[in-house]
Amino acid sequence: MNMHELMDDKLHEECGVFGIYNTEHIDVAPYIYYGLTSLQHRGQESAGIAVCDTGGPAGNITWHKGMGLVSEVFHQERLSSLKGNLGIGHVRYSTTGSSCIENAQPMVGTYSKGTLALAHNGNITNAEKLKKELMDCGTIFHSTSDTEVVYYLIARERSHTDSVENAIKTAVTKLKGGYALVVISPQKLIGVRDPLGLKPLCLGKSASGYVLASESCALTAIGATFIRDIAPGEIITITGNGYSSNYCTVQHTPAHCIFEYIYFARLDSHMDGIPIYDAREKAGRLLAKAYPIDADIVSGVPDSGLTAAMGYAKESGIPYSPVFQKNSYIGRTFIKPTQEERESAVRLKLSVLDSVVAGKRIILIDDSIVRGTTMASLIRLLKNAGAKEVHVRISSPPFLYPCYYGTDVPTGRELIAHEHSPEEICNRIGADSLGYLKLNDLSEMVDGLPICKACFDGNYPQSPY
Repeated sequence: MNMHELMDDKLHEECGVFGIYNTEHIDVAPYIYYGLTSLQHRGQESAGIAVCDTGGPAGNITWHKGMGLVSEVFHQERLSSLKGNLGIGHVRYSTTGSSCIENAQPMVGTYSKGTLALAHNGNITNAEKLKKELMDCGTIFHSTSDTEVVYYLIARERSHTDSVENAIKTAVTKLKGGYALVVISPQKLIGVRDPLGLKPLCLGKSASGYVLASESCALTAIGATFIRDIAPGEIITITGNGYSSNYCTVQHTPAHCIFEYIYFARLDSHMDGIPIYDAREKAGRLLAKAYPIDADIVSGVPDSGLTAAMGYAKESGIPYSPVFQKNSYIGRTFIKPTQEERESAVRLKLSVLDSVVAGKRIILIDDSIVRGTTMASLIRLLKNAGAKEVHVRISSPPFLYPCYYGTDVPTGRELIAHEHSPEEICNRIGADSLGYLKLNDLSEMVDGLPICKACFDGNYPQSPY
């Protein structure tokens, strides 16, 4: 367990994907680098880039991937060696498959119809069943990632179809779960979004081509203009002549992942018509209406609770003030997960502004409580600094159920709300009161967008298997 995990006590997304086609035959690796850097919050385990030259020899794809952050895996010399005007990139946080170089993406290979590279965000819930079927037909696997299952399904279908798009269209009908795919064959960039729309994917226009990305903030990072979100079940193909759209034959009622709006997505992104900042501020306003209390200041846990805290302050009329100073330069040191070291890790990342806190009644906002360890430590820090009261408000409902679609939700026993009532949690973390966002307020938070909230209510939009 690393320091990041100890201090944040957060859920994690699986991956971020990025793809670009440049019609003026400009090398795209630097653009992919900047796009992936803006998606770094979605995964910090590994990073990879695969590119090809649409004017070069048939089947040319060059690639590099490695463990670590984008800036650790790629340097100028490495980027300069990746020549091509068409490419995809990936940042990974694993929920399926171990953290190792074999599971880093994109996956690149040669098959009967040429070469293919694929990057994937999400989780294929029937991957083990599909993997067994492929292995029974002689397929040899080199990783434990469900992405390799998707890769081989597409390659198998392509061997007897007239185009890679049609191969993908057939292959994805076999998949269950949430996923966003970016794929390159030597002349095409293809994006796919699962029929539920669980995983995000959007389309942008650059100065000389088109871009696909998990979030709109990655488009902004390279100066591209947002066009639209890829629709649930849509397959979009980009070539030198522009883009075209198709749909997989499996259709469902959309169920966009609510936790993108609560925590995963970057604050400056827009997703399925909803500005992320607006959704989080609205959650804070809804909390203030549901759980008002007399206090002196409203504050948020950096950085996950800050926007909701501002919304709470605006709605309640109680002044907003920071109570923590965040240290952003602690690195990624590995330490043992003892309770004492957890406390030290929290103090290393966040220090209390004593003069702001002393004698004050504080409303402290965060986006979630998963295990409760970090929140308990923060409350102790505030009370040791002289806080008179600490009232905790959470801008999501209690986590009660696992996620099967690519969010790293712990097992039931590790979820504090699964084992304890809100009153018991309040006592365990040392808060003076505790209030969660009401389940019915989630829809208002995202202006009625159809959402998946199964981690809160257990109502899964699709059978996991």
